[in-house]
Amino acid sequence: MTGGSWLCLAAPLAGTILILLGGTRISRRAAAWISTASVVTAFGGAAWAFLALRSQSGHRGTLSTAWTWLQSGSFKVSLEVLVDPLSSLMMLIVSGVGALIVLYSVGYMDGDDEERRYFAYMSLFVFSMLLLVEGGNLLLLLAGWGLVGLSSYLLIGFWHERPSAVAAAKKAFVMNAIGDATMALGFFVLIAHSHSLAFGTSFMTASTLSQTTVDLVALGLLGGAVAKSAQIPLHTWLPDAMEGPTPVSALIHAATMVTAGVYLIARTHPIFEQARTIELVAAGSGALTLLVAGLVALVQTDIKRVIAYSTMSQIGYMFLGAGIGAYASGMFHLMTHAFFKALLFMGAGLVIHALAGDQDIRNMRGIGRYMPFTKWCFLVAALALVGIPPFSGFFSKDAIVASTLGLGWYGWVFWACGVAGAFLTGLYTFRLWFLVFGASGEPSAFVRERSGAHPGHGAAHRGEGPWTMLAPVGVLAVLATIGGWLQWSPQWTWLTDWLRTVAPTLDVAEPTSTQEYLTSVLTVAAGALGIAVAWAVYGTGRVAVPAMPWLRRALEHKLWFDEAYDALFYRPAAVLATRLRREVEEPVVLQTGPDLGQTALDAGGLVRHLQTGLLRTYAFFLAAGAAVIAIVFLVVR
Repeated sequence: MTGGSWLCLAAPLAGTILILLGGTRISRRAAAWISTASVVTAFGGAAWAFLALRSQSGHRGTLSTAWTWLQSGSFKVSLEVLVDPLSSLMMLIVSGVGALIVLYSVGYMDGDDEERRYFAYMSLFVFSMLLLVEGGNLLLLLAGWGLVGLSSYLLIGFWHERPSAVAAAKKAFVMNAIGDATMALGFFVLIAHSHSLAFGTSFMTASTLSQTTVDLVALGLLGGAVAKSAQIPLHTWLPDAMEGPTPVSALIHAATMVTAGVYLIARTHPIFEQARTIELVAAGSGALTLLVAGLVALVQTDIKRVIAYSTMSQIGYMFLGAGIGAYASGMFHLMTHAFFKALLFMGAGLVIHALAGDQDIRNMRGIGRYMPFTKWCFLVAALALVGIPPFSGFFSKDAIVASTLGLGWYGWVFWACGVAGAFLTGLYTFRLWFLVFGASGEPSAFVRERSGAHPGHGAAHRGEGPWTMLAPVGVLAVLATIGGWLQWSPQWTWLTDWLRTVAPTLDVAEPTSTQEYLTSVLTVAAGALGIAVAWAVYGTGRVAVPAMPWLRRALEHKLWFDEAYDALFYRPAAVLATRLRREVEEPVVLQTGPDLGQTALDAGGLVRHLQTGLLRTYAFFLAAGAAVIAIVFLVVR
């Protein structure tokens, strides 16, 4: 078990180091296959650890320690990995879906001048995420958390010759650093009271803390989770992260970075359960985000941004599940979301690849005629995203919505948000589908021209893409179709049972069979209604969209979150920096600096005149100094 966990962690790190040390001695293609092999090996290690844990009685998990990392007094942190049901599930998702995405990148990035750097970053990202989920204590979790932020900065800004990519990378880094800081503050509070960051000790200490203290710890953890998972109010970095290559978008948005916040809540649930108000704030943030993101997705014209806002919305469902105590349902949706969201991004990448980099859905009408495989795989992902049975999203999303009904009046508010979110998901997802794949008639002139404009990659002339891109898409299409059958009935709840020893669902989040069936009927109906409206408006064009310019303008500006942050934080900081430079730095530092230097030079010149080289001069000063010292001692006495 422990051997598999260490292999899972070490393989992508070894791939990164090998590519970096090899430099130009390793060809670009070799770097691609080294990265792919390292992540596939990591998946093998994850499967090894999972199967070993399955054979263990009770599935309690194992902590494997390599050495003591640091020690100060009674505070000690070891380099250790934890293999338990929660971490083993995340290891399989991260390494499995990650391996498919890296394999897809072999075809997508073929010919890029910086392939070696790209694949080194990809392996580093996978290692960072595995360190986050395997870390056997909160400090290692924080180390992985920070490395994931660094890796995402490098990947989002990979095409650093683009100013927009650089700006997006910096924005993601800064907003995630805010969450990192709140997490660190929460850990400092735990250290002050428990003198430890071990999971068990920290969780036991949480039950002895005052309500105010445990609320502060939980609030610090929630800040990190909200920032990393792009939930309101720290969500604006995620759509801009689309500036990175499409496989990067799939990796960040599907199975790794943005799901880290959900994992954090599930992992530290004993702390959040002691701070139930903060846990419900997490649920409220998720409910609000799933609605806001769904509305904003309705007006996006960039294919990747539409999918990015759908990610925010689906992470909102996961936060809702974890926040109400339905941890297994939240993690189940995390798993199925990894399948269909990676599939959506990869399908979008095939389209972008075929159209020589264009991402505007208004130019893509009829591309499905040239790309039937992509078209139908994208449809599978879309149906899973909306939650239409028998696709995977139906089983996981409906379980979250049904779990809200035991919470009282605010549970009904969460339930209504979940059902409304299902309608919006059907509407924006199939708006995208009908505009890109489902339009009747001839493909647009743009599609006919651009599909063959990319030598070697045109959909109209050379197929839909190389096998390295199509094979992962096919695998994910199968998983998005059947992945939900792990929990298809109250009698077969494999994932809930698997996670019961580390993240048991709270009693208040256990829905009755009637509540589950009623919720499933209504959410499926809401999603189907969204699809029907999308077909009427965008598929046939028979129904006109109401003008409502004020609403469209608000949604196009993403409800002015960026403008508000610019006015509240960036502009005041820029004005303050300008004034400090003009009134402090220039007159005090820049002008007095040369004066101080000249004064020192002048003083040195005076002292230089005393260095005559004559013995009698030096003897005089020695005698004078001795006399002064003698006088001082006499006066003091």
